Amino acid sequence: MERILYTRSGSGSIAYQVIGEGPVDLVCVPGLLNHIESAWDEPSFARHYRRLASFCRLVLMDRRGAGLSDRLALVAAPTIEERAEDIAAVIAAVGCQHPALFATADGAPVGLFFAATYPETVRALILWAPTARYVSAPDYPEGFPPERFSGMEATFDERWGDDLHPLAARGNAPSLFGDLRWHQSIARMQRRAATPTAAAALWATHIHSDVRDVLPAIQAPTLVLHARDDQLFPVEQGRYVADHIAKARFVELDGSDHLYWAQLGDEVADEIEEFLTGVRGGRNVDTALATVVFTDLVRSTERAAELGDRLWRDLLDSHDTATRRHVGRYLGRAVNTTGDGFIAEFDAPGRAISCALAIRDDLEAIGLAIRVGIHTGEVERRADDVGGIAAHIAARVQAFAEPGEVLVSRTVHDLLAGSLFKWTDRGLHHLKGLNEEWQLYRVDAGVRGT
Repeated sequence: MERILYTRSGSGSIAYQVIGEGPVDLVCVPGLLNHIESAWDEPSFARHYRRLASFCRLVLMDRRGAGLSDRLALVAAPTIEERAEDIAAVIAAVGCQHPALFATADGAPVGLFFAATYPETVRALILWAPTARYVSAPDYPEGFPPERFSGMEATFDERWGDDLHPLAARGNAPSLFGDLRWHQSIARMQRRAATPTAAAALWATHIHSDVRDVLPAIQAPTLVLHARDDQLFPVEQGRYVADHIAKARFVELDGSDHLYWAQLGDEVADEIEEFLTGVRGGRNVDTALATVVFTDLVRSTERAAELGDRLWRDLLDSHDTATRRHVGRYLGRAVNTTGDGFIAEFDAPGRAISCALAIRDDLEAIGLAIRVGIHTGEVERRADDVGGIAAHIAARVQAFAEPGEVLVSRTVHDLLAGSLFKWTDRGLHHLKGLNEEWQLYRVDAGVRGT
């Protein structure tokens, strides 16, 4: 297990942990049941974390007032604004430049608030079983009636951390109800996360939160995941969140467990990986030699703010059309989108480079700049996706590209020795997750024919 570190936020300390070295930073915004050390004791939770860390640099943190972070003084639960400050402190401590957020359950309002408040920081937002308001209102029938929560403190005192019947055991994971090992594992996490009094206070802040007003301000591409039969956070609440965020995609998974790790852990990780990287790794894949191209729009958030939603959407449509046209022209396959870019696969590196140069020039003509990374290697194919180390290397090469640059790995450069392409040596670079340094080259010119 990776070491646990601390950073200061306000007058207290926030515990965090970093796992993996993938090309994308993914910061987890936790809910009430959170203790970053004991989470590794639950096999399904640990497996899910390892799966996420296989394609990203995973940043875990304990919320203020719970877990290994500073505990509550009496029952003064932190506000959403204070929790957002804690996220910013962890991001700064880790050195994340443009992270994605993964906010779960009662952590979702904090993630939503942070994404709306710091649009220049958040590259993408992922939400599990979110709600913008948990309690119903005249204009919000999706919530629970207020009377449902009468006597809440007594319930926490009686059931929180109970080995036989931990609080909300049936609602949290119906598929595992009756599994004594699971009950004991969750009860242990509850006891370590907070005392009953602190847990009740933290939960009360969630019940009374309402962040519906911030939803239209969220600019980041957003993925909303929800189990269809979640009893604790009804799917209608997640659908409401997705419907009120401009760039949101809603995915309803076939399941019932709010604590999804055992029942839906692989499916959730697959959806997150595809959303962040454009490829879906995992199980039962075929391998092949291919050239992978990663593109990314430069300053997309700023341009969207400058142009407004309608004009930016028109420009994105032009971007997508030009990219798909050239990928087809050069006999490639558009595998997926990454929100602000494309992933494409080619069976020849020369065609991949010619395609990238053509896309770059067409987009520059309409005022858009892209950065491109290209690598040739063994890829893993699953259905219509590609994954594996070659895809990850292409993504990491792209991260070093300047606006307008097409960068390739030494593998691609050497395969095209003697070709008509012109190169500039961009030196040795350390790619995250790889031990050796990699020589990168900028493509300066070349032929465009097929």
